[in-house]
Formats: sequence, structure tokens, C-alpha cells
Amino acid sequence: MMFTRHTSALPLLALLGAVHAQSATSSAASPTITSLDDCHLHDLVQLCMPKPAGEEVVVTTASNAAAATALPTAYNDCHTHDGETFCVDAAGNDVFIEGLSGEAHEDHEGHDEEEETTTVAATTQQNCHFHAGVEHCTGGTPEQMALASSCARVDRKYNIPLRIGSIFIVLATSAISVFLPLLLRRFTKVKGSNIAFTLIKQFGTGVIIATAFVHLLTHADLMFTNDCVGELKYEATTTAVVMAGLLLAFSVEYAGNRIINARNARRAAAAPANLESSGESPSASIASGEKPEAEIAHSHAPTHAEPGDDKLSVLVMEMGIIFHSILIGITLVVAGDSVFKTLLVVIIFHQGFEGLALGTRIAGLSPQGALNPVKILLATMFALITPIGMAIGIGVRNYFNGNDRETLIALGTLDALSAGILVWVGCVEMLAGDWMGGELRNAGVVRTLAAAFSLLAGLVLMSLLGKWA
Repeated sequence: MMFTRHTSALPLLALLGAVHAQSATSSAASPTITSLDDCHLHDLVQLCMPKPAGEEVVVTTASNAAAATALPTAYNDCHTHDGETFCVDAAGNDVFIEGLSGEAHEDHEGHDEEEETTTVAATTQQNCHFHAGVEHCTGGTPEQMALASSCARVDRKYNIPLRIGSIFIVLATSAISVFLPLLLRRFTKVKGSNIAFTLIKQFGTGVIIATAFVHLLTHADLMFTNDCVGELKYEATTTAVVMAGLLLAFSVEYAGNRIINARNARRAAAAPANLESSGESPSASIASGEKPEAEIAHSHAPTHAEPGDDKLSVLVMEMGIIFHSILIGITLVVAGDSVFKTLLVVIIFHQGFEGLALGTRIAGLSPQGALNPVKILLATMFALITPIGMAIGIGVRNYFNGNDRETLIALGTLDALSAGILVWVGCVEMLAGDWMGGELRNAGVVRTLAAAFSLLAGLVLMSLLGKWA
């Protein structure tokens, strides 16, 4: 009998043991946070440090600056109700803690609950990407989402030696790419009519057009439509600024050509008078094989057939490139270490392609094949401008806020202006200039197909880089 009673008690003991084990497991899984201290503000978001251990969490988001400064610096007696965490402030009130709520649910549903937790964890991973150095993030933890929605400046890790070294890498890449076409024209037999030079020029045309539409226009639109900018009263702001940039480029070129043509006309009118004062008739000068100054002036006047050979059009092109190159330098450096290496590789390719595009146009300036001070100056300006922007970025890295409204508007405006300038240069001066009124107007089939393939390659490769920068 005694043995029978002892045996019948075993299931009850086993059940009690299982309940005790489940209780112990539940207790171990429950939150151990008892208080919050070291509270501080990031704009209107209050962050605190859990005690006895844990990572910094979001407590609350104040409605205005006055309410933010009135928040307490510590909270005690933290407790959980139905998965929501509350702590007691200095006045004895329960305060709902945003960053801890929803994280302390007990496991009552076995494998199904595990799967749900895994799904929630997957959806809270933050996905961040950069466009022109300004970070755009989706998803993330409550703390990350609260910081993003507040448009506050985000502290990032910066490897300064790596950034300093990258300045010289970008400088070398920019200098090699922009000076290479000039050196080829000067020290080799590659001339303007050579098919190799034609292919480089058309590749550069594709690069400039893709830069205008895929990089600058897209980036400007992202800046103006950023949540931190708010609602713009004029929805077509981006394209309106692009149009302004295009008209600016056109106006500069038109006015410049009018001035040049007027100067040439004055020289042509003055040429007969100079010949008469020297006692030599114009007919005698022609008979002796000398060209009148009027003909000389006309031969150097810019023509629509060769717009790419005009210094003014190259200056306009460089103006558009310089505007966005300095922004590229600044925003590259202020990007965090998590994406800096990827962006650096993209910028190296970007500078290489763009340098070739600009270098071929500079090399085509008269005098052909010469390395005069104007060409060297134009190439040097491109080589230096992005490294200068990077140096500025290192200096302002602890103050730059890519989510600041004024910063976004300034970046968007400069990107859109640059886009408009390069649309004019790329489509009118380079594309239409070469294909409708230049060397490719009546080119042979082989040269035409090769040039078209090179143009397409420039468009595609530069557009591909738009995936990352």
C-alpha cells in the first residue's frame, strides 16, 4: 500500500517541478531594468541609460523645446504592464517608456511565439542608404526611428586617417583622368579626328548627360522631398531650379558669344584702315599670300559646327561640374564609417569618368595639341575641387546635419542648378554639337556605330553608379 501511494504521487511531483522550471525560465526572461538615469536630449528626443545594465533607450519625444527642457533627468521603480514598460518620475507619476515597451513579453506560446519574435526582429532592422551624403533610413528600433523622425543630427564613427588618405586617392584619380586626354593630344599621334579620341569624347558625353539626370536631378528631388524639409508650397521646385540652371548656362554662352562676335566685327572693320595707314593695299596683301585680319578673326570666331571647341562652352561645363564636385567631397566625408568605403569606391569611378569627359573637351581647345596655361588651369581646378570639399567635410563633420532643413534646401538647390547647367552642356553643346553639326554629322558607318556604342557605355556606366551615390 505504501508503495502504491508513493507511486501515485509521482505525477503530481513532476507537474510541480515543471511549473517551477517554467516559472524560473519566465523570471529569467523578464526585464531586469529597475531605473533610468543619465538622461539627455537629442533635439526633442529624450534618451536615458537603463540600470543596472543595458543600451541607451528612447524615453519620450517632447512636443516643443520648453517641454523638452522640463523633462526629468532620471526615473525609478521601472515595471511592466501587459508588455508596456513604465517608470516613476520625480513627481511620482508613471511615465510610459517608448524604447523599452514591447520588448519584455513573456513566452507563453512556444514555437509560434518564437517565430513571431523573429519576424518582429527582422522588421526592426534599419535599412539606410546615402544619396549625395545625406542618409535616408527606413525601419529600425524605436530609438532609431524616433531619432530619424526628429531630424536630429546623428553621431557617427569617423575614421579620420582613412579620410585623410582618401583625399589623396581622389586627388590622384581626378588629376590622372582629366590630364590624360591632354597628354595624349600633346605627346602622341592621337588627334581630334582620331577614332580613339572620338570614342573618349562620346563616352564623356554619355557621362555628363547621366550625371545631370541620374545623379544631380535625382539627388535634388530627394533633398526637396525629404520629410525634414516639410511640404513645399511649390511642387515643381526641383524642375524649376533645373530649368533656371539651363537658362543660366544658355544666357552665359549667348552673351559671351555676342561679345566675342562684336569684338571680331570691330577688328574686321579696323583691318582695312590699318592696311591703308601702312601704305599697303588689301589686294597686294592677298596677292602676297597673307590673310587679311578680317579673315583671320573670322576663322577664330566660334561656330555652331564646333561648339565643343569653344572655351566659353568648356567654362560653362566646368562651372556645372565644380558646383556639385565640392558637394560630393563634403558629403562623402561626413558619411559614417559603415558606408564610407563603398561610397569612396563609387566616387573614385565617378571622378574618373567625369575627368575623362572634361579632359577631352579641354584637350580640344585651340591651339590643338598644346598645353597652354588656360588648359592646365581648367584641368587643375577639376582635380582639386573634390579634395577641397573633402577637407572641408573633415572640418565640419561634427557639426554637419544632413537632416537640417536649411542644409537640405541648399544642397538641393545647388544640385538642381548643376543639373540644369550640365543638361545644356551635355545635350546641346556635346550631343547635338558633335552629332548634328560636328564631326559625326557625315561620319562613316564604322565611326558612327563605334561612337554610338561609346556614348551608350558612358550613359549606362554613370547611371549604374547612381545606385550607390
